[in-house]
Amino acid sequence: MDETLRAIADPTRRAILMLVRDREISAGDIAAHFPAISRPAVSQHLRILVTAGLIQVRREGNRRFYRLRPHGLTEAAAFFETMWSAPLQRLKQAAEHEQHTPATAEEEPTEPC
Repeated sequence: MDETLRAIADPTRRAILMLVRDREISAGDIAAHFPAISRPAVSQHLRILVTAGLIQVRREGNRRFYRLRPHGLTEAAAFFETMWSAPLQRLKQAAEHEQHTPATAEEEPTEPC
């Protein structure tokens, strides 16, 4: 999980993940989305994402195509779920309790005179 979190800590790599999220895309097309970054730098970002298990690569001749690896974020997502599920459940219970608790006379809004 540490390698995954380090990989997604970089904003360029997160942007690459968004590009390959829904479809397979070539390395050249990915690089075209980052004109301020050299192609070797984009290749390095892709290598880091592949090594972290977040994307998969398919070779076709001398071209490489990248796609999100769906299970690459599973462990990190499970970690964040454990961090957020209890507080969110408490918030949900408090909101439901407040919704079902009758308002007292002091809490009821008064009509303007």
